[in-house]
Amino acid sequence: MGLFDMFKRKFETISPQAAKDLQDQGAMLIDVRESHEYRSGHAPGAKLISLGVLERRFGEIPKERQILVVCQSGMRSSQAARTLSAAGYQVKNVSGGMANWQRSGLKVVR
Repeated sequence: MGLFDMFKRKFETISPQAAKDLQDQGAMLIDVRESHEYRSGHAPGAKLISLGVLERRFGEIPKERQILVVCQSGMRSSQAARTLSAAGYQVKNVSGGMANWQRSGLKVVR
């Protein structure tokens, strides 16, 4: 496998509204930001698992559920989605992160 193949996206990027709809249907939303970012405002029901500890916390992420990942702008969540996809999870990245979530008018809790 070439270097390029290792970094091919194996996940879909979806809008915040599509993510909320999937979450309402039972998907797990994981916020991969740092705790201070999460406390400043996060999506209702989002579980905080910072990118730096994601692999150590795989045991908390059920493989049978659709997984959604969000960060502030979409960069860290793309990295998290690649990591989760490589580990066999069904994962989707939330486009534009929490910044886009808020711009979309979706609820944020503090």
